[in-house]
Amino acid sequence: MLKDVLHRREEEGRLHQEGRMPPGQSLTLKFPVLHYGPVPSIDLSSWDFRVWGEVEEEVRWTHETFQELPRTEVKMDIHCVTRWSKVDTTWEGVSLGTLIDGGVIKIKPTAAFVMQHCEYGFTVNLPIEVALADNFLLATHFNGQPLTPEHGYPLRGVVGAIPGRKDLRDVYLWKGGKWLRGLEFMAEDRLGFWEQTGYHNEADIWRELRLSSG
Repeated sequence: MLKDVLHRREEEGRLHQEGRMPPGQSLTLKFPVLHYGPVPSIDLSSWDFRVWGEVEEEVRWTHETFQELPRTEVKMDIHCVTRWSKVDTTWEGVSLGTLIDGGVIKIKPTAAFVMQHCEYGFTVNLPIEVALADNFLLATHFNGQPLTPEHGYPLRGVVGAIPGRKDLRDVYLWKGGKWLRGLEFMAEDRLGFWEQTGYHNEADIWRELRLSSG
């Protein structure tokens, strides 16, 4: 136990020195489970994933056809608004930016925001520049294994910080929705579930934008 604590503190100090630990965060070697409501029961035979809104044509995939989309692997640090951080996590899934660059999804010039629609009507909003960046993924696997039900199986949005990539906007982990079922491209922003309860809409980890002042 003491050895684990000392190792965690040593690693946390190293990360602070490297500029990888945002203010107010503490390193965890575990992967805490946090979400609102129960874990849904998923029937893959009826599961689908839709894209609609400010797009030239709506798109829908079954679970089987979604697995045939181009795959991407991303290694990044994730930072929770509840003040824990987990580093060097590896995620596998589908890059939204790749789908758009490849013409699989054709967005209209008016598309400026993306709403993630999840089970139970839960929603998460993102500006399009974050949703299309390298640090946002439609993830199916974590550290080489399929997502567990508690972490969003079979599909979740995940957003983190890629070390050394100063060109990316780094936001708290809540900006990736678990149990994802669809993406709505929008011309104007709408607040997601947590933003409506008082969480900050920008969620910048380096400026500690946790709660809205409004």
